[in-house]
Order: sequence, then structure tokens, then C-alpha cells
Amino acid sequence: MDYDIIIIGAGPGGIYSAYELTKEPTDLKIAVFEAGNPLEKRRCPIDGEKITSCVRCKTCAIMSGFGGAGAFSDGKYNITNNFGGTLYEHVGRQTALDLMNYVDHINTSHGAENTKLYSTSGTRFKKLCLQNKLHLLDASIRHLGTDLNYVVLENLYKELKDKVDFYFNTPVSTVEVLSEGFRVIYGDTSADCRKCIISVGRSGSKWMESVCQQLSIPTLSNRVDLGVRVELPAVIFSHLTDELYESKIVYKTEKFEDNVRTFCMNPYGIVVNENTNGIITANGHSYEDVNMRTENTNFALLVSKHFSEPFRDSNGYGESIARLSNMLGGGVIVQRFGDLMRGRRSTVRRIEEGLVRPTLKATPGDLSLVLPKRILDGIIEMIQALDKIAPGTANDDTLLYGVEVKFYNMEVEIDENLESPYKGLYIIGDGSGVTHSLSHASASGIYVARHLLANM
Repeated sequence: MDYDIIIIGAGPGGIYSAYELTKEPTDLKIAVFEAGNPLEKRRCPIDGEKITSCVRCKTCAIMSGFGGAGAFSDGKYNITNNFGGTLYEHVGRQTALDLMNYVDHINTSHGAENTKLYSTSGTRFKKLCLQNKLHLLDASIRHLGTDLNYVVLENLYKELKDKVDFYFNTPVSTVEVLSEGFRVIYGDTSADCRKCIISVGRSGSKWMESVCQQLSIPTLSNRVDLGVRVELPAVIFSHLTDELYESKIVYKTEKFEDNVRTFCMNPYGIVVNENTNGIITANGHSYEDVNMRTENTNFALLVSKHFSEPFRDSNGYGESIARLSNMLGGGVIVQRFGDLMRGRRSTVRRIEEGLVRPTLKATPGDLSLVLPKRILDGIIEMIQALDKIAPGTANDDTLLYGVEVKFYNMEVEIDENLESPYKGLYIIGDGSGVTHSLSHASASGIYVARHLLANM
């Protein structure tokens, strides 16, 4: 065998697997294969001046490379079983929480020691939300910020680079099962290993699906989250964000009884483009450094849709809606809430005359031509409900960027060890369909690493 363990993907799951496997000296030979660049070479060409929109690079610097899609996120680690994935269903609730707290310890010992741990437990806002038909979920939140998140990843890489063989810009085409291990094929060559950990994240969902088909690994259709990213003056939500930072709020719509939730709240942050398989959607970042903050807060409002037979391609459904947005706007569309409610498209002039200065250069348009009516009705209901706990949310000048889509891999069949039907082949992180967050993905990597250390 070329290696004892090969890890496919250098996102959170792969990084924390490698960290735990090499924390104590062993004679294990370990390699990490990553389709993208090393952290220091991850540079998106969009500069806001000469290049203002996605040029569709061969490998997206935002989605791929060391750190995965989370490298340029706002570094938000939610320690909870209430959202972020269903890791606890495989490893147990307390074990999952213990793993997430351990990930938090790693982060705070690698550059995030001065960041604050927020908590929604016992807050007075729970009552306020319930009085307005909203439900605030419990969680502890460690916010690193995009800037400190990068520092933590830098320090982890420095610690790993001499212990692990990294293969960057090396996309793996497929994985073959051998009599006593696995063969990882990349380009015109391959490497063999005794154990293999697949951690390809959300951006690797199509690749993961193809591998499951080749190896006949059963999968279940997962959900897709569709919605918009809301941007408004930070002062409107400051009473919530100053105390809680991230507030996961769920609302059940009166019209359809769909659940709409807030997601990825970024106080004093910016709205950004995200490229997933060539599709441009909206996302958000925020920074720990006060000098990098803006006057706005942004967050997503998402509606989850599950599909049953005969339709199982939830990601394909989300992609078709995102492509429609890209077709109409050349990328992300932005619309004032007041224009949406009046049934008219936003224009450059209306945006410029508004009181909210957009942090992302997007195409003014009409989201009602893109989002299905059921989803759009739910988002409007949610904005009006949030206006009761954060007056000003439903102001005419509140900006809606669309679409925001969260793609989830089809849930792969894995056991309590996160092991596939092939012994020695582990599937972790968001690519497994089991985790949907930085904290859960990282925790899954730690869990498998400990399992391997105990049994090799």
C-alpha cells in the first residue's frame, strides 16, 4: 500500500481528521487529496472593479481548496444538535456535543482564543419570539469571523504539512475497492491505501453521487433549501445580534404550514457571490476585526423542500431555480422589499435612492419571476413576522438577494462509525448528507480519526 489512510477533500472533515490522526506520533502514512489550491493560493479574481462577476474558474477558489467552502465563510461554529446536521443520530447526542466542544478547543488554541462564545440558552428573546409565533433554537455559537477563520486554518496547515502528504490541484476521479483496501484514481495515476476517508463537502455532491452509483452504495434523497439573503441596517437587529450573534429563528407559515428559518446571520457583514458547480447564488460573510465591519447585517431566509417518489433530485430542482436567476440577472438578483410587495421590479435608480447601501453588486430585478409562489409567500410572511421582534425588517428599503440555495448531498448509507458498506471506507462531512455545518463536519472528522486510531 502507498498509504495507510487517504483522505479525499481538505475541507473541515478532512482537516480535522488529519489533525486528530497526527496529534500524537504514529507510523501511519497519510495523504490528503484536494481538487483546489493551498490556502495561500486561494484567490477569487473578482475585485469589484475590473472584474465584477464570476468568470467561472476551472476550480472555484471560494468553494474548493484547503479549508473547503468554509474557508471564506464567516467562521461560525454552532455547538448544538438542534441544527447543522444529524451526526447525533449516528454517534449519540452527548458524543456529538463533546466532539463539537473539542473542535472549539482546537480552534481557540490555534488563533481564535480571543473570540467570544455566544449562547441563546435562557435568553429573554425566547419569550419575545414565542409571543410572535417564532421559535428561537438553542445553541452555543463561536464566531471566528472570515479573518480569524483564515488564521486558524493557516495554523492548522503549518502543523499538518510536515506530517501529511498533501496533493493540491489533484481532483480524484473515482475510488476502486481492492481485496484489502482502496485505490484512489487521479489523472493518469493512482494511489492505494488500507483505509479511505471521503470528505468532499457540498461542492462535491455530484462527485459523491457518482461514486455511490459506481460502488452501489445506497443513498436517500435529501432536502434542498431555497430562499433569499436579506440585507438591512445593522441597528435593526442589533438588540439580537449584540447578545446572541447568531439567532436561528423558525416560523411556520399560516398559508402552507411550511417552515421558514433564518440562516447564517452576519452582523455588520457583507453579501457575497457563491459558485456551486457553475451556478451563482448569494451568501454572506462577516469579520471579527471591527475595522472591516459595514453598517449592514445580512442573513438568509430559507424554506426546506423534501421530495418523494417519483422525483428524487432535490439538488437538480434547486439548481434549475438558481439557473433561472442567473439567466435573468446574469448572476444574483437584488430587489427592494417594497418593490416586491408592489409587484414591480427594482431598478438601479430605486436601489440607489433607498436607505440601504448594497454590499454586493447585483442586478436589480424581480424575484417573483424566479422563486416559486409558495416559497416567496413564505418568505414574505417570515419578514412580516420578524418585523414584530425587530421593527424595520419589513421596511421598503430592505434588500433581498436571490436566490440563495443550500444544496445537500444525498444522504449516504453509513453506520454508527460513519463507515460505508465497504469496511474501511468512511464518508464524512457535508458530502455524506449527514452534516450541514462547520462544527458538525469537523466533529465527524474527529470521530472517524479516533475510530481508526483505536482499530489500526
